[in-house]
Amino acid sequence: MRLNKPTEQYPWKIRPDGKAKVSGELHYLTDMTRENMLFGKVLRSGVAHAKLVDVKTGEAEKLPGVKAILTHKDVPGLNGFGIAEPNQPVFCDRLIRYEGDAIAVVAAETLEIAEEALSLIHVAYNELPILDSPEKALEPDAPSLHKEGNILHERDYKRGNVEGAFDRCAHTVEETYETPRQMHVYMETEGGLFIPEKNGRLTVYAPTQHGYKDRMQLARILNMPVDHIRVVSSPIGGSFGGKDELNVQPYGALLALRCGKPIKMHYSRMESVIAGLKRHPMKITMKTGIDHEGKLLAHRVSIMSDTGAYATLGGPVLNFAVEHSVGGYVIPNVEISGKAVYTNNGVSGEFRGFGGNQVTFALEGQLDRLAEKIALDPWELRRRNLRELHDPGPLGQQIAPNDGPLHVWKSIKESPLYQSEKETLSDNLPWMRRGKGMALAMHGSGLGYGIPDPAGGKIRLNDEGKIEVAFGHEEFGQGLLSTLELMLLDHFNCDTDDLHIMIGDTDNVPESGSSTASRTTNMVWQALQNMKKPFLTELFSKVHELTGEDRSQLMTGKKGVWKWERDKSHRFLMSYKELAGACADPIVCTTEFHYPVTPDPVLGGHFLYSSTAVIVEVEVNMLTGRVRVTRADHAVAAGEVVNPLGYLGQIEGGSIMALGFTMIEDAIMCNGQYMTRNLDTYLVPTILDVPDIQNVDAIEELPEGDTFGPRGVGEVGSVALAPAIVSAVKQATGKWITKLPISPEEVLDGGEGFFSHCFKDSSAREGKETG
Repeated sequence: MRLNKPTEQYPWKIRPDGKAKVSGELHYLTDMTRENMLFGKVLRSGVAHAKLVDVKTGEAEKLPGVKAILTHKDVPGLNGFGIAEPNQPVFCDRLIRYEGDAIAVVAAETLEIAEEALSLIHVAYNELPILDSPEKALEPDAPSLHKEGNILHERDYKRGNVEGAFDRCAHTVEETYETPRQMHVYMETEGGLFIPEKNGRLTVYAPTQHGYKDRMQLARILNMPVDHIRVVSSPIGGSFGGKDELNVQPYGALLALRCGKPIKMHYSRMESVIAGLKRHPMKITMKTGIDHEGKLLAHRVSIMSDTGAYATLGGPVLNFAVEHSVGGYVIPNVEISGKAVYTNNGVSGEFRGFGGNQVTFALEGQLDRLAEKIALDPWELRRRNLRELHDPGPLGQQIAPNDGPLHVWKSIKESPLYQSEKETLSDNLPWMRRGKGMALAMHGSGLGYGIPDPAGGKIRLNDEGKIEVAFGHEEFGQGLLSTLELMLLDHFNCDTDDLHIMIGDTDNVPESGSSTASRTTNMVWQALQNMKKPFLTELFSKVHELTGEDRSQLMTGKKGVWKWERDKSHRFLMSYKELAGACADPIVCTTEFHYPVTPDPVLGGHFLYSSTAVIVEVEVNMLTGRVRVTRADHAVAAGEVVNPLGYLGQIEGGSIMALGFTMIEDAIMCNGQYMTRNLDTYLVPTILDVPDIQNVDAIEELPEGDTFGPRGVGEVGSVALAPAIVSAVKQATGKWITKLPISPEEVLDGGEGFFSHCFKDSSAREGKETG
């Protein structure tokens, strides 16, 4: 189904939060204020690696308007946070590991006073050697950044006899690929409002992707019961994984409890750059071999991931990268080794694609190079190696039957861009080259084997006569509210006015797991499937009790409950509000379940997958080395389309984020310091960089017997664009790119540049004339 225009079956619908967002009326959590609130500011270390000797706050404490200054001595509970491994200190107490480390936090009457107070805090430290790369951190004499050393996590996988298989290969390719430290660049930087309540509780208004996990971590830090903390986590002005981890929350919470007043904190863009998470830079070496027919025989992968100073989710990201370095292909002999290494660089963490983007760039590059070796169409090479419906997963684990890779492969094969001949640009612009390239990926959903991945939801008929649903998920721009609304309208045939949707508030919603890993749409869909029948059974039983009407002839509809008549007409029986008023006990249904997981004990292995393929057209300026993507056609196999406009937005938005990853984005570091500290030097794609044409083919078919419902598409649109662009650049210039983002210098260095091309043409003409 093409999603580029509305259809009768899939009309565009304005999202519930759309008008407030575009008009500026929507109040985000960082917009909130309270009377008599104080302002909090964090003092950062400013150095990449040092022994902390002393922190003197006396002079700052005397500054008029300063209400509190806290250091590690003021943390009542655990001085650490981190979703998987809480090894990032709230405040440094002895060792500074990166320039964003927190030393102290100030609460003051104004932001200006707080900033002045920071300048009056005196920090003494002894600098230590800086480990600004994984290679340095792994040297035998490198200082240890953590008690376990400088390796956060290692993940290995092996099947078959790789060395023996390479001996049988007709062609092999070995290459090293490098990917950048990409920033999330959400419009709303990290922040929040923290309110100490009169009853001793704490209310936290802070954008996060997992309110319940934040609450658990804050309880450990504050040494207080979890039910004394309320976290309101939605709406969010963008996240993309970057707000899955704590950021301002420990500091605002500690200050609020110390001062007994509301605390407002909001990072500047520069502080967000220094202290926020980034995509893991990876160096990936692959050796891949095929036989004479183009069948993959052997695949060896080595992944080096720079996780920065602390763990956050560096381990699971590496696991995901290891799994997805095989892709949607059948390779009998595989050997993969991966290391996530601590350095003194900025903290790397969760980011849209979760390690899949990096390894897909490498894997698809290998297939293109092998196709060139065997003089075979690269798309045909992929077809000869695609997994089939019942093949095991990338790491040999049992997965839900999946033929998505074949579906997206066929879609691209049939696309007009694939069928078209390579066009030449105007003779008036002989320095411009055009090329097209393709790539394919299979992407796992959910957190994977061995990681708790609970889900749940609640539905009830509330006192106002609304069908109310509650989920512990968050709306951070992905369109969850719209998707939920569309699902409910489909289930109950009601009106939007009959609905009340509650999300992102730990006091009012059940724990539903994190809004991450492309799991939310699927979890909401499964929850509603679980709850619909028992909810309607109870609701119709109550209507039968009140009216005597046959339960089997009842249906929900606009404004209330209706009855099917024999002539197939509908008769209104009673409003939802009347029904709610007649109930002594509320009609409520809840569900708790776990995300579908493989039964095989493969660490991090996934069970549900979506697939994508993309074909792009690029124009390359051989005078400047600049690359422009003019067209991108996407095929996505992720099950039923619930929210057409949201689906299209996710694929297009993810691809534009991938465009930045491929073309221009890199948070450059030197000696443990960010060189790109603001958006004047860190550039992201604008509307002028968006391809002129983008088509999305949504493939809704799932294998027979698949009852798991639609997969989320928040990530899959971002994973395959980079290798497609690089392939198109190769066709245009003759130059293979191995390092992202693509630099103009690399495009021109060794490629078939304009002047060398002119020289060849000139020589050819001279030779012909002479002959």
